[in-house]
Amino acid sequence: MENDRKFMYLMVFLAVQSLIISVVAIQQYSINGKVESITGNVIAHPNLAENLVEKKIEPTINLKIGNDPVKGDKNAPITIIEFSDFECPFCSRFNLQTLPQIEKEYISTGKVKLIFRNFPLTMMHPNAQIAAEAAECAHEQGKFWEFHDKIFNNQQLLSLENLKRWAGEVGLNTNKFNQCLDSGKMAKEVQKDLSEGLEYGVTGTPAFFINGKLISGALPFATFKQMLEAELAK
Repeated sequence: MENDRKFMYLMVFLAVQSLIISVVAIQQYSINGKVESITGNVIAHPNLAENLVEKKIEPTINLKIGNDPVKGDKNAPITIIEFSDFECPFCSRFNLQTLPQIEKEYISTGKVKLIFRNFPLTMMHPNAQIAAEAAECAHEQGKFWEFHDKIFNNQQLLSLENLKRWAGEVGLNTNKFNQCLDSGKMAKEVQKDLSEGLEYGVTGTPAFFINGKLISGALPFATFKQMLEAELAK
């Protein structure tokens, strides 16, 4: 009986401790401006990111648009620039769950074009850099989006060996692809995307610029829809 009582007290004590730790953790996330980490991988929290989360400030930024992969009509009135990491689970969530809805309702109807840029978080995701370079090698052969989808549909199997195997499965010239990837030819292009993302205020993945306004996190389609409709109404 005494042992049962002690065991019960111990369980109550552990439960209370767990609750306290959880509350403290939530408070710390809020204080440090990490609210967006619920829906994305965050690497830093400068004042810009805190303002976006806490004050809903949406600064418009003039972004450079180069020879990056584009999905949709290049003359569409709305431009979404996505900064993404191929090994980021939140990026996968966006690309598998939200993007198909955006594509159906806005991209395929000529209202939106999507531009993809790399933002590999290599400290967290060891395969992110090589995956980004591989996608750029696929882009060189005009099959970026096919390769993009292949990676996100098989993210748990991401490896150098599988990247090379997937190249053949999406119809790439594997000799050219392997030569491109093994040479490190696209490393500078990936680094350029990352550097410019940091310059624009990107603090983690996924991050989006909707006509120059920074939005962070794998937000649901309803949220994107609200923002896109507001842009179309202007």
